[in-house]
Amino acid sequence: MTDTLGIGFIGAGFITKTFHAETLRSIRNAHAAGVMNPTERKAQAVADDLRSAGCGDPNVYGDVRDLVQDPDVDAVWVTSPNYTRVPTVEAITEEVTQGGADLEGIAIEKPLARTLEEARRVVDLIEQTSLNHAYLENQVYMPGVERMKELLWAGAGDRPYLARSAEEHSGPHSSWFWDGEKQGGGVLSDMMCHSHKVNHHLLADPDDPDGLTPIAVSGDISTLKWGRDAYADELAEEYDVDYRTSPAEDYARASVFYETADGDLVVGEATNSWCFVGEGLRITVELLGPEYSGSLNTLESGTNVFFSSDAGDETGYVVEKQEAGEGSLTVVPDEATTYGYVAQNRHVVDAFRRGEDAREDLYDGLEVVKLCMASYRAAEEGQRIDLETTDLESYVPEPARGEFDVGIEGLE
Repeated sequence: MTDTLGIGFIGAGFITKTFHAETLRSIRNAHAAGVMNPTERKAQAVADDLRSAGCGDPNVYGDVRDLVQDPDVDAVWVTSPNYTRVPTVEAITEEVTQGGADLEGIAIEKPLARTLEEARRVVDLIEQTSLNHAYLENQVYMPGVERMKELLWAGAGDRPYLARSAEEHSGPHSSWFWDGEKQGGGVLSDMMCHSHKVNHHLLADPDDPDGLTPIAVSGDISTLKWGRDAYADELAEEYDVDYRTSPAEDYARASVFYETADGDLVVGEATNSWCFVGEGLRITVELLGPEYSGSLNTLESGTNVFFSSDAGDETGYVVEKQEAGEGSLTVVPDEATTYGYVAQNRHVVDAFRRGEDAREDLYDGLEVVKLCMASYRAAEEGQRIDLETTDLESYVPEPARGEFDVGIEGLE
């Protein structure tokens, strides 16, 4: 076992700064060894926070090759934008195979890639190395999800048959998320990757996690809010994107139909939106079986605060994507734990230190991309698609092709 795993973060955006870096406060046998970002001041800000928290003394880099050549970097967490995913992994694996980097593992943030073709390229590149790997899907590590599964599978006489998962908020943090080509689509690409994986995790037999076979997918996508004139103007001004002529979807729904090892049918329902107006990010999950059900809602935290309209302008951060600064506000006291990041990264660190792949590895990420492409394809064709007969290898979603319309026109 490695005494302590030196982690190099590739990307210094919101997900790294707010969640991944924060988890190192709670994980033994790991430290921050480096932070890389093309805009080095952003990497420096994350590195400064890590030093202040006693989580390491990371070096700062502007190039991925320089980061992976750092002898203190044992493993990398790739959290950079989707459109950089393939060239980033190409650079890492080239350094590894040519002897410029001595890495033990690579962990890649969801989604694995923008298309199935890109996802297979990432997996093929990693397979050419001896790197252990992990797919960073935090929601399957959420304590509430894990406990729900444990209780319902242990206490039920028959397996569950329906899982529902939804993640909703008011929209992304960065401009590239709103760009259909750079991101790979809209909310489906961004968030349904979470929901598909959570549903599969809950429906899978703990003793046979690979015993579910996806056989068909149905889906719909629409742009409900951000294509309207006032909101399209807001996006153009703040993010320099044109949702009048080149929108991506801000609402998506899909159902995945699975065959169990016993030949039964079970279903995973996913709903996601960038047009939820509420207290902030909301994740809801349900699991239903013949004589039982379970549910969780992250905005039912048990902790609330109230600010009157006279309290002042500086309410402070209470929850990701918070919408208000006065009135009754739900507080998620420890988001990194609630959303599963701490348990996820602790597991990945332990797996890499043992020289193993994580529970959720890049093959899981590849399967999720396939389900997302199937969801887009079903929405585009307006019918349920058969996964065995539908070719998704070279498919690019409508919003990523720039061929999607807002409102009623998007249904045609």
